[in-house]
Amino acid sequence: MPTIAIIGASQDRNKFGNKAVRVFADKGYTVYPIHPKLAEIEGHKVYSSILKVPEKEFDMVSFYLPPQLGMKVIEEVAKVKCKEVWFNPGSESDELIEKAESLGLTVIQACSIVSVGSSPNKY
Repeated sequence: MPTIAIIGASQDRNKFGNKAVRVFADKGYTVYPIHPKLAEIEGHKVYSSILKVPEKEFDMVSFYLPPQLGMKVIEEVAKVKCKEVWFNPGSESDELIEKAESLGLTVIQACSIVSVGSSPNKY
């Protein structure tokens, strides 16, 4: 089963950080929501940091944070194995992308929900 960490996951069903949790679960992914203050989102245990997730290899890490917050956690992401880091619209900045690439991460700037053949509007 493919794995994804959703950094900036949300309990608000109107936010993309929540829609992503639902889409990837529907597509058969093992979903690990990351949020520093929440315990559960859509029935999934939430982790305060990607470093707290028992899984240490991810197929995708998807960002739903403003870039200034992404800068605070990108080094944690670099400490786990991940095939791709997705910066969704609004989560990217030149500085963050440069930092991620300098850490050896494979960066994709696009909507991760669309990448699995779904539309956020359906959720």
